[in-house]
Amino acid sequence: MKELDEILLKVENPGRYIGGEFGICDVKKDYDVTFCIAFPDIYEIGMSNLGIKILYDILNKDPHVLCERVFAPWPDMGDELKKNKIELFSLETRRRLKDFDILGFSIQFEMAYTNILYMLELANIPFYSKDRDESYPLLFAGGPCTANPEPFADFFDVICIGDGEEVNLKVSNIVRKYKGNKSKILQECKKIEGVYVPSLCSLKNGICQDRVKKAVVKDLDLAPFPENMIVPNIKIVHDRPVVELFRGCYAGCRFCQACFFYRPIRKRSSEIVLKLIENIVKNSGYEEIGISSLSTGDYPEIEKLICSLPNLASKLNVSVQIPSLRLDSYNEELSKLTRSSGITFAPEAGTQRLRDVINKNITDEDINYTIKTAIINQCKSFKLYFMIGLPTETDADLDGIVEICERINKLYFDLTKKKNVHITVSTAVFVPKPVSPFQWVGQIGIKEMTYKQNYLYQKFRKIKNISYNWHDSKTSFIEAVLARGDRNTSKLIEKAYQKGAIFDSWGDKFDIKYWLDAANDLGIDLNAYAGKRDLDSPLPWSFIDFGVTENYLKNEYKRSLKGLTTIGCNYDCNICGASKFARCSQHVNKYKKGTI
Repeated sequence: MKELDEILLKVENPGRYIGGEFGICDVKKDYDVTFCIAFPDIYEIGMSNLGIKILYDILNKDPHVLCERVFAPWPDMGDELKKNKIELFSLETRRRLKDFDILGFSIQFEMAYTNILYMLELANIPFYSKDRDESYPLLFAGGPCTANPEPFADFFDVICIGDGEEVNLKVSNIVRKYKGNKSKILQECKKIEGVYVPSLCSLKNGICQDRVKKAVVKDLDLAPFPENMIVPNIKIVHDRPVVELFRGCYAGCRFCQACFFYRPIRKRSSEIVLKLIENIVKNSGYEEIGISSLSTGDYPEIEKLICSLPNLASKLNVSVQIPSLRLDSYNEELSKLTRSSGITFAPEAGTQRLRDVINKNITDEDINYTIKTAIINQCKSFKLYFMIGLPTETDADLDGIVEICERINKLYFDLTKKKNVHITVSTAVFVPKPVSPFQWVGQIGIKEMTYKQNYLYQKFRKIKNISYNWHDSKTSFIEAVLARGDRNTSKLIEKAYQKGAIFDSWGDKFDIKYWLDAANDLGIDLNAYAGKRDLDSPLPWSFIDFGVTENYLKNEYKRSLKGLTTIGCNYDCNICGASKFARCSQHVNKYKKGTI
């Protein structure tokens, strides 16, 4: 494409669009099915996502499949493509998206929904499944946003609920077998566990009446994991390969969708983790590698890793990065492994009362121990993450956030006799998400969000060594609307996109006016989506069997209002219901503070 070469000279960061990175698939292989993984955000963010790396590797190892990638072009590139009448294409072969057999979107965040339509428009592909015949690719969706697929269900032919490793291969095989017969493909896909075919489900009052069971990879040690990872040509957000320690979370924080969506907990053995690290580094040449999970410090074999990683890192001449840790999992051994001048924790709430409401299972003693241990190990910088707008929150809980920071200052001076510590506080607005005990809770209004943010700002501006950041309240409101939307929400997404909403997860691109105007045009009450739900009212996502039962989530919600905590996941527990998929991996710390 000569025109493309000329366009690349005009746009910001052209390296996003050229492909040809070290480690890409063999585009000259024989294949029967073409699959393009689409990520509805820019290259730098998409290439930092572990999920698409896993799927890219799995699909390209199938002898019948050629899998390529595409990312959302930044608006300058999108405008150039439109102006030059060039349809959106893949990175590997510059094949038009509309010429693939399968176009699979990895949907990680609700605020990316309009970017899906943006990419489809650039590819000249109709938005709605009902408007696409066999001449178009099968539109496939997966990722954590499928916890409630209804807002985007009308756009897609097939949706994977849960783990995608096996489902993607099965769908590809069906497309290979019945290529050219969309009706048959959809019928066969519906038979796969973990697959939702929106056009074939029966609706009653807008709610799907079919039962769809979540897909679960039962044993991570047997699950494929990429040892040959693509090395980007440009710097990306997380510019290092990552090895997944375990899937799920032991904690059970009641605001957290991922904790319940990814149950049961399944771990990868430390022997395999270490082998993966060694092979990935040797194959890629990276000088840094990360280990990751929802709560890395709770990894059952963390002590084995602590003993083995320093020697392996020295042998490979690499550094190992560990993400933010739970306060109650941080100890002297972990501090040596993560030795750094800065450390990140997420207390989430400022008082013990509110931490009990959200089932954080972290005490003031845990906080004090962690702070002291970090300071003793030369930590001079703390990043703390909190959430505002949680159920039952008062100004006293906000004061508790400030008090924790003041405690760090005092402990630092007591232990070092210095005042050179720096604290960065970030607050996110609570967004009620499907598949969590707080899925029925109403989000506080934008006015109250702004009050709480300003309340903390006024407190922190008086303390010289504290920086305070907060999430945009208007974005958080729309996120809540989209997270708990139904089939009608697809029209809202389309209308907002038509008015100009794209890259809504980017603060300088988001404009709530597009959404308010779209809702007004359609007669949609946005507050009804973000507001409180009755415990007995049907939820748009209730048709999905997540393993965790709705009764369990209801009971957890009721316990939260009484300030009662619940023990985290352990090996022999069958209470939540997720163990019917697979047995939870045993946990080393028993979360003694909780009760069943």
